[in-house]
Amino acid sequence: MQSEGVRHPSGPFATAAAMARATHFEPTVAVTTVAVLLAVAAGVPAGRTALLGIAVLAGQASIGWCNDWLDADRDRAVGRIDKPVVQGLLTPTLLRRATAAAVAVAVVTSFALGVVPGLLLLVLVASGLAYDAGLKRTALSPLPYLTGFGALPAGVVAAAPGGPVAPWWLVAAGAALGGAAHVANVAPDVDDDLATGVRGLPHRVGAVPSAVAGAVLLGAATLLLVLGPPGPPSTLGWLACAFAAPAVVVAALAGSPRARRLAFPAVLLLTVLDVALLLAGGAAIT
Repeated sequence: MQSEGVRHPSGPFATAAAMARATHFEPTVAVTTVAVLLAVAAGVPAGRTALLGIAVLAGQASIGWCNDWLDADRDRAVGRIDKPVVQGLLTPTLLRRATAAAVAVAVVTSFALGVVPGLLLLVLVASGLAYDAGLKRTALSPLPYLTGFGALPAGVVAAAPGGPVAPWWLVAAGAALGGAAHVANVAPDVDDDLATGVRGLPHRVGAVPSAVAGAVLLGAATLLLVLGPPGPPSTLGWLACAFAAPAVVVAALAGSPRARRLAFPAVLLLTVLDVALLLAGGAAIT
């Protein structure tokens, strides 16, 4: 529904912009960028890196479009006027068709990289779609994030020449980052979710335990990426540990409204540190 007195632009450019927003643009770009940078760090050739980027982008777009398609009625019910469907710019039918097309592109481009990297990359897509389809309403809501983001670095590494196997610590760190991303993704929409019957694990355990769990997962990812590679930690690794310890403590306060203003920069710092370490880890296995 559209608010009275509010006129939304129409036309192909407005539709394209709305479609981009419906992918959940920022996380889609972030995940795709990290995957591409990890591929470069892991020594994946340029042509295959470009193909991998298309595969990951299409997969992430399909997850975002599927979410807004399936949640259209729920978003209308809680007045999510930031959603293009609620604004009347897109229809659920269009998003359903776009989801199917994006999944097809993701499947074709993923398997063009080979069976093993293709399957691993598609674990992320399947996990995200399963989350949209109903897992987000259950106590298993973190599972798609853990499996999907654990499989992503494994798929990227497998796309390198010779099809190397990603080390366990890289996969575990990806899963930890995914679990933390789940907590961060749920936090802004808790009230709307509860009003429409969505009760994932963070909703069930509460804001404070969720914030603590997210902080611990980010800290665990840091330790895995610093201590996992063979040999002594790098200078970046030692610096990351020095920053991570107090940042984890502050990030754990995100469940408290009074401390949230301090916790957000700590979460952001930990995330940036972990992404930098993830890319360094990809370079270390070449």
